[in-house]
Amino acid sequence: MRHVRTKLVFGEEAFGRLQNARILLLGVGGVGSFCLDCLYRSGVRDITIVDFDRYDLSNQNRQMHSETHEGELKVEALKTHYPEVRAIAEKITPEWVEAFDFEPFDLVLDAIDDMKAKLAVIEKCHPKLISSVGSAKRLDPTKIEVRSIWKTEGDPFAAKIRAELRKRKFRGDFSCICSAELPRIKEKGSFVGVTGAFGLAMCSLALRRIGL
Repeated sequence: MRHVRTKLVFGEEAFGRLQNARILLLGVGGVGSFCLDCLYRSGVRDITIVDFDRYDLSNQNRQMHSETHEGELKVEALKTHYPEVRAIAEKITPEWVEAFDFEPFDLVLDAIDDMKAKLAVIEKCHPKLISSVGSAKRLDPTKIEVRSIWKTEGDPFAAKIRAELRKRKFRGDFSCICSAELPRIKEKGSFVGVTGAFGLAMCSLALRRIGL
C-alpha cells in the first residue's frame, strides 16, 4: 500500500526501475534533505548519502529533521528517519572525489555548495550527474528550472562554475536545477520554499531519468 499512488503515476514497469536504481546523493542540507525525502517516499531503495556536517541551530530554517537532531552528524541522524540509506560521514573534497568509486551508481545528485568539490564531481561523472546551483537568496519557487549548465541565466554561482569549467577546457554537459530569479540579497540568506523546492525538482528529474 505504501507506494500504490506513486505506481499509478509512473506505471508498474517504470516503478520497478526506480526501485532498482542506485543513487548517490552528495550533500543533505537545505536542498539535499528534501531530495532524499522525495526519493525515499517515491520508492527508491538504494540511496547512498554523503555529508560531513552536523546540525546546528542555523540549519533549522531549511533542513529536514534538523530541529530534533541538533549537534548530531547529519547522515547518521537521517538514517533514523530513512533506515535503508547508506550513510557516509565524510567531507566531499577534490581528493575525496578522486578516490571515490562512482561507477556503481546510476545517477549522482550534487547538492553541495563547495566550488572546488563541485567542479571535481562535474569533471569525474558529468554523464550521470544532476547538479543544484544557486538556491539561496531567493523567494520564488516558480522560477525554478532544469537547464544545461551552459544555458543558465541570472545565477552568479552557475556563472562562476561555467567560467571555471572553461578554464579547465571542459567540453561536457549536464543538467542543473537552477532559478531564473535574481538573488535578492548579498548575504547568504535562505528560504525553505525555494531550497526545498530545488530538492524536490532534483528528485523529480532523477526519477524521470530512471523510470521513463
